[in-house]
Amino acid sequence: MKVDLPTRFIDKMKQLLGEEFDEFMASYEAPRAFGLRLNPLKVTKEEWRELNYLQNPDRLIPWTENGFYYKEEERPGKHPFYHAGLYYIQEPSAMLPAELLDVKPGHRVLDLCAAPGGKSTQIAGMLKGSGILVANDNASERTKALAKNIELAGIRNAIVLNEEPAAIAKSFPEWFHRILVDAPCSGEGMFRKADSMVGDWEKHSVQKCSAMQRDILNHAAKMLAPGGLLLYSTCTFSPEENESQIASFLEEHPDFVVEPIQHECGLRAGRPDWVDEATAASAGPTIVSSLSGTARLWPHVIEGEGHYAALLRKKWGSGATEIELERPKVSTTAIAAAATPALAGKMKEQRLRKDGKGKGAKSGSSASDQTPVELWEAFCKQQLILREGDWGSVTFSYGERLYMQPAGVPSLDGLKVVRAGWYVGEVKWNRFVPSQALAMGLHRDEASLVLELDGLDGDEVIRYLRGETLFVAEDRIIKGAGDKKIKGFVLVCLAGRPIGWGKYENGVLKNELSPGWRRT
Repeated sequence: MKVDLPTRFIDKMKQLLGEEFDEFMASYEAPRAFGLRLNPLKVTKEEWRELNYLQNPDRLIPWTENGFYYKEEERPGKHPFYHAGLYYIQEPSAMLPAELLDVKPGHRVLDLCAAPGGKSTQIAGMLKGSGILVANDNASERTKALAKNIELAGIRNAIVLNEEPAAIAKSFPEWFHRILVDAPCSGEGMFRKADSMVGDWEKHSVQKCSAMQRDILNHAAKMLAPGGLLLYSTCTFSPEENESQIASFLEEHPDFVVEPIQHECGLRAGRPDWVDEATAASAGPTIVSSLSGTARLWPHVIEGEGHYAALLRKKWGSGATEIELERPKVSTTAIAAAATPALAGKMKEQRLRKDGKGKGAKSGSSASDQTPVELWEAFCKQQLILREGDWGSVTFSYGERLYMQPAGVPSLDGLKVVRAGWYVGEVKWNRFVPSQALAMGLHRDEASLVLELDGLDGDEVIRYLRGETLFVAEDRIIKGAGDKKIKGFVLVCLAGRPIGWGKYENGVLKNELSPGWRRT
């Protein structure tokens, strides 16, 4: 492919790369690489190979656990597997930062610049349903895609915010085990992927991006617990936004050090020699030399675009104790003060017991007398199969909308909340209506009634994804435990993975797939 590069950019890269410049420029004539990353909450690599979708399922992306290269003509975004949340389509190099962050189940993780959600979904897969993910983006128009991608992936333990880092820092001081700052940048590494990035580079100065990144990093530092890791990444080649940015940060934050990244799988070392003279003199040789432990991905070296990554560890302070994986013992009453721009109403919280009965449930009360939480609990008892130990979360309502949130989250008071937890549904006409997010987050064996669609991309699957009504014989509806009548909400599945709801009665399945999720 041919990319028209700005002369100023070409001159800069020629000066930086020296003998490698011609090879670097030749990469802009080569076709770009395409990648998808499996969602381990939905499918394993072994199961993926058995599904036999990709033409070459052995072309693995080497720096990530679940990444695969694919050919452009395979168009995985059009396949029903995409609608089942089995994978996320992502530029291969963009899979590196979350992989380097070393997320473990039980961690509390912040993705500070998260939209559209690729790295958040990758982190959630590493958490394996345990711990807490807070995904934030300060651009309100981008949080819609962020929330949808988190829901599509079936993530139960995420909160989505639309805030500035300074506001979040006030609510979460030294609270997170891991923080990802995939910072807004000049985007030089993405010129081959998107021509529009060239125009954006011309409009947005490196100096403006650097100032923005510095502010984000300073607030992120306040939210990281001692001993925790912060991963800073950009998709630009600019030293001002990379090595020089980290050198200045380390000078201002002596409680942070570079955690060296292994330079394998095509990763190149950071370039301390590219730090500008003034920054290098101020930061000192110890800090500057440590920058060789950061990493760069180059398009003429690997199959992917340009990226930079720096892994930083917050040192232990005097009297600091090791951060624990368990959720903190925080009073859940603090959650009741949370604010959201899109939802109104007083929030009520209750814990959902394994038998589906809340501590405030009323025996024999009519639907019109029941609270949203009680209607949700009744739905759980009738339509879901809860195993012992499932969903140890706080259940609460914003007006008529119901959420489940991991226990122990500090107060969200005053923050702009897009999703206060796993959005499970809402009350309409005194009835609980399950959400698309609930369907995507369930496992097939957690629903009382299940329909497995015929084929992987056959007519029935396409009709369901278009929002059409289906005519289904009763003997195709799979019943869970008990004597549940074959009537009501049915979890619709593809290859054993949920893709939405249907409402079944007398051979007719009314399509309950949310309009925004339908295939056009």
